[in-house]
Amino acid sequence: MRKYNITGMSCAACSARVEKAVSSLEGITSCSVSLLTNSMRVEGSAPDSAIIKAVTDAGYGASSADSVVKAGIVRNDELSETGELSTLKRRLSASIVFLLILVYISMGHSMLGLPLPAFMAENHIIIGLSQLLLSAIVMVINQKFFINGTRGLFHRSPNMDTLVAMGSMASFLYSTWSLFAMADAQVNGDITKAMSYTHEFYFESAAMIVTLITVGKLLETRSKGKTTDALKSLMQLSPKTATVIRAGVETEIAADDVVKGDIFVVRPGQSIPVDGIVTDGESAVNEAAVTGESIPVDKKPGSSVTAATVNTSGYLKCEATKVGEDTTLSQIIKLVSDAAATKAPIAKTADKVSGIFVPAVIIIAAVTFIIWMLVGKSTGYALARAISVLVISCPCALGLATPVAIMVGNGTGARNGILFKNAISLEQTGKVSIVALDKTGTITAGEPVVTDIIPAGERTEEELLTLALSLETHSEHPLAKAIIRCCTTKGMVPEDVTGFMALSGNGLVAKRNGVKISGGNLEFIGSSADIPEDIRSASEKLSAEGKTPLFFSENGKTAGLIAVADVIRKESPEAVKQLKNMGIKVIMLTGDNEVTARAIGEQAGVDEVIAGVLPDEKEAVVRRLKKQGVTAMVGDGINDAPALTSADMGIAVGAGTDVAIDAADVVLMKNSLADVPAAVRLSRATLRNIRENLFWAFFYNIIGIPLAAGAFIKLFGWELHPMFGAAAMSLSSFCVVTNALRLNMFKPYDPSRDKKRSVHIKAEENPDSSTEKTIKIKGMMCEHCEARVKKALEELKAVESAEVSHKKGTAVVKLCGDISSDELKQAVEAAGYKVVSI
Repeated sequence: MRKYNITGMSCAACSARVEKAVSSLEGITSCSVSLLTNSMRVEGSAPDSAIIKAVTDAGYGASSADSVVKAGIVRNDELSETGELSTLKRRLSASIVFLLILVYISMGHSMLGLPLPAFMAENHIIIGLSQLLLSAIVMVINQKFFINGTRGLFHRSPNMDTLVAMGSMASFLYSTWSLFAMADAQVNGDITKAMSYTHEFYFESAAMIVTLITVGKLLETRSKGKTTDALKSLMQLSPKTATVIRAGVETEIAADDVVKGDIFVVRPGQSIPVDGIVTDGESAVNEAAVTGESIPVDKKPGSSVTAATVNTSGYLKCEATKVGEDTTLSQIIKLVSDAAATKAPIAKTADKVSGIFVPAVIIIAAVTFIIWMLVGKSTGYALARAISVLVISCPCALGLATPVAIMVGNGTGARNGILFKNAISLEQTGKVSIVALDKTGTITAGEPVVTDIIPAGERTEEELLTLALSLETHSEHPLAKAIIRCCTTKGMVPEDVTGFMALSGNGLVAKRNGVKISGGNLEFIGSSADIPEDIRSASEKLSAEGKTPLFFSENGKTAGLIAVADVIRKESPEAVKQLKNMGIKVIMLTGDNEVTARAIGEQAGVDEVIAGVLPDEKEAVVRRLKKQGVTAMVGDGINDAPALTSADMGIAVGAGTDVAIDAADVVLMKNSLADVPAAVRLSRATLRNIRENLFWAFFYNIIGIPLAAGAFIKLFGWELHPMFGAAAMSLSSFCVVTNALRLNMFKPYDPSRDKKRSVHIKAEENPDSSTEKTIKIKGMMCEHCEARVKKALEELKAVESAEVSHKKGTAVVKLCGDISSDELKQAVEAAGYKVVSI
């Protein structure tokens, strides 16, 4: 994707014109123009020169932009409104000075009787000339409206500046004509007629229109600047220097100059310059800049550290692993910036309207003028109505309604460690009706821990743990690591063993002090030792709770059991509850066995548990769920990537693999399930804000244009002066942007205002009526097994054919009639194999 800076855009009509011009080029596959950041993103094979020429021919300026992120720093010129703000302030200050003098002369003297200099007081020609001169000065100060507006007309792409320029210039030219007519009448001695022209002066309107629009532009620019505050704050977090060790000497260099493999040091209070791994030292690091979590995280050798996080206590020595654009902070900045430059589907309506808005307004203004002239009103009156139509119409509000809310919503998410990759994901997340959660590492911690220690006979817990530690120290199994961690925290030390052997699928054996010790599952230990009934029953109870009991014996006698389990995260039940309270169906997907899965699912409170699914089967399940409603898949591992990609919304927890994060639409940096309902909540709030903005923008124009045209004069006597029209136009965009800024105060973790929406979930098709079924079978070892299962299935009348694979452990059955899952199961089990699921 290539990026360009666009200059000269003033409203949604401009961005629509640029987008249309570039999209029409051969080789362009997509084009997105952001009025908020004055940027354009293009995908396609068309050369830069052709793209820039298309923008120039449309009446705007374009230049190729560097990458949004370079060495972790966002381009200042892209997001900073300082230069434009200063220019607008100078323009406004100068305009107000001359406008006040003009208003004093035109309205203060004639309406309030305020005094004027003697040479001017009784000479209406001089008064008129003074007004002409002062209004011309104000218009020259604000010449940008006239230059851009005229350029837009010449390029057949009228914009907001065109409306302002036409309204102001029409007032000025008509007033100038009236001044000359007054002078002619006075020369001819017709004083009464000359005096009548004083009521036809609209010089103050011409000046007031451009001044009030400048006020609106100033307010809009300041508000737009605030929408990028989150991105600017991220930009400022990037450390500028780093202390690296080169040739054995600590040297301070620019953070941009750190290369992968450098050893850098971080002292207490300093920011970590790049992503890395701790090689020496221990400390607590505040990661709020990246995850939004304020509680410091302990770091020790082997721990990963992230750029822009702050070392709060100890001295750390780290090896750089990701530098420049590859750091986590740089990727976050890029995600937020990219999302701001993309368009949400809801913006399409506003874009279509914006493309024809300005020409339509010009036509309405012309029709308004003609109608009032036909009903017998004066030229000045008819012109005032037409000018009001021109200056009250605001395509800006339409163009800003969506992007400002997207930018602020993304910024709010980034501050809380919730990253939406684009505007589409920010909009769609709030529409999900089904959430499928991976179990390991998402609902659970993903790291097994010791949960129960039950010694047999008169042994103590310490004796059982010492035996287990001595045996498991030599094992690489994840369950062994759980026991080792448990014993280490208790300060226990393993005893020496000899003759250690790991018997695959069974357990471990060794000798301690010449006595045989063993560890493993029930069958393995039970084959060489008597297992007491209380230990056996405890084992069954623990298994029902989803825990894995490990038995240990010494010299042919049971020493006890230690239960290990991947425990549920403490925030998981509350997160699931919040999702259900929002009207979302929650499903847990896992490759674990049915018993363990159901135990965890019950603790978490999910609506449905789907167990024993392989990675490719997860993807198939997600595809099936999508037929019932908008589905989000939440996962963290490589095995979740296919399902994340297949889902309507893929949500990856930040501690997961790069593959999972790349495949997802939303990334949760804190690795907490509580962020899932928070992301949905933020998405819904942003979508609600966009709808409010679009309603205001459409409502304003639908009511304002007829009001300005005089449609309500006969009914209610409502008449709009051009100056009030200009004031309304200047405030409309400001109101839209200010409304979007309210999202900065939104609390994504507050469930108090959650509303249970109508769940749009279609009834699942009856699995017994499908024409194809996949049966998961346990026990097939070879081609002969395949043949036996195939024969057993194809003997059933309703089975047309069966494709059986002992490697996959499945049988894909094509049906030609109605048959229940129970009948299929009975046929397979009659052949001597076990059906796991259908």
